[in-house]
Amino acid sequence: MPVHYHEGKFPPANLDWQKLIPLLGPASGALARYDGILAAIPNPEVLLSPLSTQEAVLSSRIEGTQATIGEVLEFQAGQAPVSEERREDIHEILNYRAAMRRAEELLKTLPFSLRVIREAHKVLLDGVRGQNKSPGEFRRVPNWIGPPGCAMENAHYIPVSAEKLPDFMSSWEKFAYSEFPDIMVQLALLHAEFEALHPFLDGNGRLGRMIIPLFLWQKRLIRQPMFYISAFFESHRDAYYDGLLAVSQNDDWTGWCRFFLQAVQIQAEDNLKKAQGILSLYEGLKVRVPEMTHSQYAIRALDWIFGQPIFSHSVFIASSGIPEPTAKRILSVLESGNILRILVPGRGRRSSIVAFPALLNIAEGKELV
Repeated sequence: MPVHYHEGKFPPANLDWQKLIPLLGPASGALARYDGILAAIPNPEVLLSPLSTQEAVLSSRIEGTQATIGEVLEFQAGQAPVSEERREDIHEILNYRAAMRRAEELLKTLPFSLRVIREAHKVLLDGVRGQNKSPGEFRRVPNWIGPPGCAMENAHYIPVSAEKLPDFMSSWEKFAYSEFPDIMVQLALLHAEFEALHPFLDGNGRLGRMIIPLFLWQKRLIRQPMFYISAFFESHRDAYYDGLLAVSQNDDWTGWCRFFLQAVQIQAEDNLKKAQGILSLYEGLKVRVPEMTHSQYAIRALDWIFGQPIFSHSVFIASSGIPEPTAKRILSVLESGNILRILVPGRGRRSSIVAFPALLNIAEGKELV
């Protein structure tokens, strides 16, 4: 029998705070330490760009896509995907990043609201597999979660009916505006309820995870909407789905909040480690690259490749703002110095595609080589 949405239980009145309080300090402390490195990083939108792409990759992977960060960046650099299905995966991942940027831009002038979420949803589904599923509109028909193509009676979970959905989403938004004893527990409740309501025909999981850094940013717990939680959810996928399902099945909000707080703590620590690794790499190369290139454009080149760690020679030459002869020489020096590695050699009029392996290894959680 499918599990049905449990009406009348949000926000829950049965949280066991005694079980949550021991997790609040470690999660808050880890988040604050991560925010400290955000303050220390110059231009985090550029330097942490690979982490933002990796978040989009992993959040989408939870929903079944298979593309890697390398494939996404190679596609952006002009390399054709291995298959049409992989091309679709990559477009969904790029839409995820674009939807985050759209939400961030709106939240500079608007409160965290359903309007912002609907606008992000439009971007998320633009031109991809879910484009025929009412982008930006809450569903007006039933939906359910289960094996592909299953009938409703064989579903794992059935969310609230479409006619009741507007009232429940309004209550969700009201709770997002409200004061609550702890912001991270409030966010745990918002994420679980959003997934339980499943307000759109497609994209609910990705959008629900997108809400996490946006809400933390709006509540000023982090200074940039750059918090990457999907690695934990992806590596604990069964526990993630079981925790969400147990909310509707057993009213186990406390168990879900415990899982969420642990996810925040562990991912804040992991995010901190990666951000520190990126900052250390950048600071080291700020000294090394000018020494190698003897160019006044060395730092400009370095900043550019941190924001785009797989790219074609032609795009770098065209968009870095560095005179062409100098740009070509800098690329040659960085390649011979093993800072850049050629992925696809140039042929005829086709430009070489190169990678910045040290940065990609940090973004993917690999040890530096």
